[in-house]
This record gives sequence, structure tokens and C-alpha cells, in this order.
Amino acid sequence: MSVITRDIDIALLRTFASVVDAGSMTGAANAQNLTQAAVSQQVKRLEELFKGQLFDRSQRQVKLTSMGQRLLSHAKRMVSINDEIWATMMAPEFDGEVNLGVPHDIFKPFMPAVLRSFNKACPNVNLVLHSSATSSLLEELHQGKLDIVLTTEPTPGKEMLLADALVWAGMKGGQAYAQNPLPVALGHDECAFKSYALEALSSEGIDWKLSCHVGSNDPIIALLEADLGVAPFIAHTVPDGLEIVPLDKLPSLPPFYINLYQKPGLNDPAALELANHIRSEFTSRYSRAA
Repeated sequence: MSVITRDIDIALLRTFASVVDAGSMTGAANAQNLTQAAVSQQVKRLEELFKGQLFDRSQRQVKLTSMGQRLLSHAKRMVSINDEIWATMMAPEFDGEVNLGVPHDIFKPFMPAVLRSFNKACPNVNLVLHSSATSSLLEELHQGKLDIVLTTEPTPGKEMLLADALVWAGMKGGQAYAQNPLPVALGHDECAFKSYALEALSSEGIDWKLSCHVGSNDPIIALLEADLGVAPFIAHTVPDGLEIVPLDKLPSLPPFYINLYQKPGLNDPAALELANHIRSEFTSRYSRAA
């Protein structure tokens, strides 16, 4: 026996979900900017469509019937898809090219979600990625070669996205931190963390040796995973295969900041949209977001 399908009014599903979220018809009316009578009428229309009650009206508080419970997750998904389609179709169409600079160490932890959302919203924009040390990226920004740059710096910039601890990391359960001299893996001389890490060791009189001196994170991570050294990381960027060395084992390091910079006079709509996606990602993930 075939089932006769009918179109469902998204507005009815939105109101139904709003009643559940608000906990009352009155609360849903305020949230939806409707009268309570309009909310009740929309719920009634939905119940007539499905030929059953969605709410147990014998209770003083909003309580879903079994039919209502079955509908809720589907209703929310339909409303979400509707809003996503609307946002996509109403968003301006961007094109052109945007050059984004991000330091090696924060690229993988922070950027995939940004890149996915930006590509979804702006599929016609050619996003060119640049990865280098903070100092090099800032120089390229001021030369006009980059549109947007993220940095890791010991001071907050004009637009700070995240304040975080700089920590020592090593293999999970590893003992490299206990070796003498201490094997330390560092980036090239431009690495923002290098001078602070070595200064901290020097101030505590800890003898150290260089176990890795490269310009990218992969060799450093591989060495640490083999328990052949420790390295400084921003706390939120410590890879899953590593762990933060206990604070009492090595000298403390200063806080660091992830800052956002835009090219002076930047007015390219696509680049400005990318900056908004970056801000949104940090705001949604971290309490100390700008």
C-alpha cells in the first residue's frame, strides 16, 4: 500500500519546535513574534495534518506525546535545512581570489572548519593558502601580498581571537622531559615560541640540546611521538597523539595570543567574508574569542 505524501509547512514545524524549546505556548509566541492564539492555531493545524496530538494538554507544563517525540528531531532537521537553503540562496555571490596566511602550528587545529564553511558559502572564490612563521606572514601582509593573516604572538593584537597558554608537550606517558640534557624540538629561528622556550630553560638552569630544527610541525610531532624530545605548543593545538608535560616538570612559559590582521585598506568582499568566517569559528569554539 503506497503512502500518500503531502507537503509540510515549514512555519508549522518551526512553531512546534519553538514551543518545545521555550517550554510553553507563551514562550514560543514571544520567540516567534506571534500571538499566543497564532501559535496555538499553528500547532492545531500540524496536529490535524498528522491526525493526532503532539502535546499532552492534561499537563500544566509542555509535555510531548509519543507522536510529538517522534516528530521533534525531524522537525528541527527540516527547519535547519530550510534555514541553510535560505542563507545559501540569499548570500551574495563572491568570486575572485583571497590570499590567507596562517602559521604552521595553528593551521591543522583551527582552519579545516573555517575552510569548509567558507568554501560552502563562497564556492566561486579561489582561496590561496600561505603557511609560514608569524613574522614572515606579517611582512607579506604589509607588502600587500596577503589579504588576511592569523598570527601567534606573545601580546594581544588589535583583534585577538584567542588567549591561550604556551605549554610543553611530549609523548603520552613519555619520559623525554626527564632527560639531561633536555632534548628540545624547535622550529626555525623565526619560530615565535623559540626564544621564550629557551629563555625559560636558561632561567631555570636546565641544560638542553636541539633534537629537531625544522620549519614545519610534522617532523616535530613525529619526534615527540617517539619520545625523543619535548616542544612548546599553544595548549589548544597539542596534537591528539601527544600530551602536555606536567607543570612541575619543566619551567612555565608565557601566554600566547592568536590574532587576526587584515591588509590595510582591505575592501574586497570575499576577503572580508573570509574574515567573518574565521571570527565566527573562534567565537563558537572558545570563550575568549573576539
